[in-house]
Amino acid sequence: MFSFKTVTFLKALRKKTAIVLLSLFFIVNKSEAQFYKDMSVGLNGGAYVYQGDLSPERFGSFKTIQPGISLFVKKPINHFLAARVHMSFARLKADESRYSKPEYRQQRNFAFNTPVAEFSGQLVWNILGMNYEDRGIMPYIFSGAGVSLLNIKKDFSRMDPTIFNDGSDVITGLAIDNARGTPRAVLSVPVGIGAEYPLSDRFSVNIETSYRFIFTDYLDGFSQSASPKYKDHYHSTSAGLIYKFGTRDKGVGCPVVTF
Repeated sequence: MFSFKTVTFLKALRKKTAIVLLSLFFIVNKSEAQFYKDMSVGLNGGAYVYQGDLSPERFGSFKTIQPGISLFVKKPINHFLAARVHMSFARLKADESRYSKPEYRQQRNFAFNTPVAEFSGQLVWNILGMNYEDRGIMPYIFSGAGVSLLNIKKDFSRMDPTIFNDGSDVITGLAIDNARGTPRAVLSVPVGIGAEYPLSDRFSVNIETSYRFIFTDYLDGFSQSASPKYKDHYHSTSAGLIYKFGTRDKGVGCPVVTF
């Protein structure tokens, strides 16, 4: 049998153990609340533009703009920096028949299209250091690294054979391109600028422009048959709605425990 002192000790130990476990429960809850506090999720819609060999326009093929959507989750690190996980789902397209100058565009008549699924991790710099604020315009810049998944469909069936015959550089280059194939995934480095404007302590709107460096000349499926000197890229401009979890003056409190 246990002595009176032993029983008393066990009761005290059980009581303190229960208090410690209860305290840990509140601490874990508070930690989770703190983790989600100020975290935000966003949904944007916008326009995606291919830039490469099949467009004579300096800033990309605006005649074949394609729609896309993006989703992201953002968590502030401090007043200036935030980490963001970003996903985009869009299409890219180009068609040389849309350009009458220079004339060889309609004679060569290359075209392509592809869906793009982009996944990236990014750092966002709030220029004014207002990550924990819910008022005023907040300009920001961002960059990161990720991967873009592609399913490229290129079309050279409309090429004028009387202009580009078996002895031409285009036909020779096309044989090289066809043997090379098309990439299914490419590394991407998004770089962009944007602005966020809070509507309330939970909802904001934003607009941003993002340029993707992808380090390949085969985004459109053509390189040696077009212009192998420069790499292909793409960019987007989008706007949308952001929802923030929690506010700066709210949170789960931890009770004071005395022994």
